[in-house]
Amino acid sequence: MKGEPVEVIDDPSGDALSAAWVARVAVLAPRIAATAEEIECGRRLPEALVGAMAEAGFFRLLLPRAVGGAEVDPLTFSQVLQELAAIDGSTAWCLGQTSVCAMLAAFLPIGAAREIFRDRRSVLTWGSGTGQAVAVDGGYRVTGNWSFASGGHHATWLGGHCLLHDRDRTPRRGSDGSVLSRTMLFPAAAAAMTDVWQVIGLRGTGSDAYAVTDLFVPESHSVARDDAAERRERGALYCFKTDNLFACGFASVALGLARRLLDDFIALAKDKQPRGHAQALRDSAAVQTDVGELEARLRGARLYLMGTIAEVWQAVERSNDITLDQRMSIRLAATRTIEEAAAVADAAYHAAGATAIFTRSAFERRFRDVHALAQQLQARRSHFETVGKFLLGLGADTAFL
Repeated sequence: MKGEPVEVIDDPSGDALSAAWVARVAVLAPRIAATAEEIECGRRLPEALVGAMAEAGFFRLLLPRAVGGAEVDPLTFSQVLQELAAIDGSTAWCLGQTSVCAMLAAFLPIGAAREIFRDRRSVLTWGSGTGQAVAVDGGYRVTGNWSFASGGHHATWLGGHCLLHDRDRTPRRGSDGSVLSRTMLFPAAAAAMTDVWQVIGLRGTGSDAYAVTDLFVPESHSVARDDAAERRERGALYCFKTDNLFACGFASVALGLARRLLDDFIALAKDKQPRGHAQALRDSAAVQTDVGELEARLRGARLYLMGTIAEVWQAVERSNDITLDQRMSIRLAATRTIEEAAAVADAAYHAAGATAIFTRSAFERRFRDVHALAQQLQARRSHFETVGKFLLGLGADTAFL
């Protein structure tokens, strides 16, 4: 397995590629579904499932081909996450997080990239927070504490965003006076994990905190995230900023969760006869209208997201660059998609009545998952303000673009 590239399909349209990866999800689907309760209760992905996902090549979706990755297009990435989320939200979320983190391989020296992603079981993730990196011979001494490390319990490597300091601990500043920063990459075994992930939804992501103290990190294992000057791989995929793909990925997870909730309600409505009613739910004109409207909203959100991704991807393939306007388009589509998916999920959950409150139904788990997702950075309503300012020519904060 070591060093073996993931089997890919050479299809310029991407249709066969997406279908092939969706087929791999279908093969794993029974195993994921059977493990859902273990994922939820254990608050992490079981190692057996992680191994099966690794064997199928899922952790190498966005990894460069030069490092044995699949380097799939963003549409295929989105489709895979939608299919996975319909089975289990935490599994899809972890794959979305770690896949985007793997894009850093395109910015690392090739030797370091091959060391970190040496086989299919290699997984990199990182969390939020800012540490300190003090320059020493050959690299840095790193101290920091980071949180929200989704997939951290099955990661082989972790990353930590750090402000740079010279040997005398003076902050290292750029030409604009701001303190320079880099993401430091180190073996997961070198960090201490802290159990903080006591949450209402997406429990199985194991998004705990981790810390290191005075850890040596070689210069070759540090990267200025999304800095075009350090980009080694020239494929169009690596023109995208990591936040662009995080936005696409997590919106896709929201779509998959909402899709499954609505499908489950439709199946329930065909047979459920509410107490005090003489007919099944499906025979109610109100339910029929609601189902039609919810289906339209969900399909509309999906087409908006996928259409935006396709439009931007085609342009980036031609130009080998991504513009601020295109990044704004992704941000707007992803934020709106998450909002619509959460609304559809809400409606399906409430329409199911008391059936939805039982854990055996999975309605309530998916309801919790989609609302945990909707609280995350990618779903902030302030993103609408960011895009609105840009469209009005007022300038905008590009921190999460």
